[in-house]
Amino acid sequence: MKIEDFAYIVETEKSFDEAVVSVLRAVDKKGWALFQVYDVRERLAAKGFNQKPLKIIEICSGKYANQFLNKNRLISLCMPCKINVLEENEKVKIVGMKPTMISQFFPEVDRKEAEQVETDMIEMVDNAR
Repeated sequence: MKIEDFAYIVETEKSFDEAVVSVLRAVDKKGWALFQVYDVRERLAAKGFNQKPLKIIEICSGKYANQFLNKNRLISLCMPCKINVLEENEKVKIVGMKPTMISQFFPEVDRKEAEQVETDMIEMVDNAR
């Protein structure tokens, strides 16, 4: 398996903080719910570890969540969806997990259903770029 199989990655010219705000705006514009934003760098710094900037943004579409949970409640292990903003090699990247991965673990989810979610995810990442 390759990274491209489960992650959609784009680079942005925006600063790290600008990229985070841009993701939040893209999520809001798409009508998805924001669950939580984790500042991984800050949390690890509190434990004495040094990391480059990384924020994990948890988001959810009630429509898709309900649809998938009605098929198999264990799909909740893959929820909520995440878009990460990170700094790597002096570049700011916006990364979304590809929801089509769900159909590989849960055969009751048709790949076409997961592609609908993935289309939204890619659109949000691209709009945040």
